Amino acid sequence: MASRQLWASRAASYLRISVFNRPFSTVLKDLKYADSHEWVKVDGNSATVGITDHAQDHLGDVVYVELPEIGATVTQGEGFGAVESVKATSDVNSPVSGKVVDVNEELSSSPALVNGSPYTKGWIIKVELSDNGELNNLMDSDQYSKFCEEEDSNH
Repeated sequence: MASRQLWASRAASYLRISVFNRPFSTVLKDLKYADSHEWVKVDGNSATVGITDHAQDHLGDVVYVELPEIGATVTQGEGFGAVESVKATSDVNSPVSGKVVDVNEELSSSPALVNGSPYTKGWIIKVELSDNGELNNLMDSDQYSKFCEEEDSNH
């Protein structure tokens, strides 16, 4: 394995590309994004929430996800839980307001799903929306991609 990585590293160096650092994160078109790096997928009056690929990439390996209680009220822009990684602990803010109707219990035993599948298996909560108009405060995929590029260039 090490010899394969060394070969890949040499080939990448020759081609002037990086094999270790990801130059960009995945951003899905049908989602809305908060500037605190949470995503939301809306289906009628229901919303699924998680952290973005960009966020999980910066956090590193996730080792613990703090989940809210079902029935809890969340407010747009305010914290409802946390994600702990080998690098840091980060609050998770809700991109929408409403009532938590489901939590991803699988994250309790497999928090790394946030890293491996941030937009599908790594979702964190499902919310019954209280104000669909709040979606207008969020970014679409193009705006979020540009936001991440600008944010990364400032660091």
